[in-house]
Amino acid sequence: MNLKTKLYIEQNELWPDNGYHIMAQYDDDKVIVYQSYRPSIGDFAIKNQYFGGDFSLARMTWIKPNFLWMMYRNGWGTKEGQEVVLALHLKREAFERYLSLAVYSSYQQDIYGDRNVWSEAVKNSNIRLQWDPDHDPYGAKLERRAIQIGIRNEEIEKFAKEDILKIEDISNYVKEQRKWVVQNTLDKLLIPEETAYMPKEREVCKRLKLK
Repeated sequence: MNLKTKLYIEQNELWPDNGYHIMAQYDDDKVIVYQSYRPSIGDFAIKNQYFGGDFSLARMTWIKPNFLWMMYRNGWGTKEGQEVVLALHLKREAFERYLSLAVYSSYQQDIYGDRNVWSEAVKNSNIRLQWDPDHDPYGAKLERRAIQIGIRNEEIEKFAKEDILKIEDISNYVKEQRKWVVQNTLDKLLIPEETAYMPKEREVCKRLKLK
């Protein structure tokens, strides 16, 4: 597996307790984001290193840079239709592009002012943004907010075949780590190492409520 891992209990001591934060594993070239699919989609992506086959370019797809949020969403890979867990090594420039184009899924008066302005922005957007409660390994909600990004239209075509450097199957790793959650032994839980990510553009940081 090409992800850096670190004990959850060690990372949890360093992570912010609240506020808006893009927690992710990244370097100068890439940002790791996660998705889960049924085998027909996931296996195709792993084999071909792009999204095709049963993957729909007509539907919005959501990516999550926060590993534990993804584990909450897919039940540590146990939910039907989410058995194949993928780590996408996404080009950092693509991730920055998504953030710069993102429009909130829900109305934010302090950002858009007029609701009609926001409605028009949503209608014309190819990238959506949501801040949701982050979750601990058991799935409990936290005060800290986690980001997820929705991609559609022209951007989903770029995402599927141009924006990803590597598609990695981490399904077995997820199963191995899930046992520590089930056994209530979080001192042994190893998860991807994550730190707070800050976009390059100050205006993007402001719009995303990042400090």
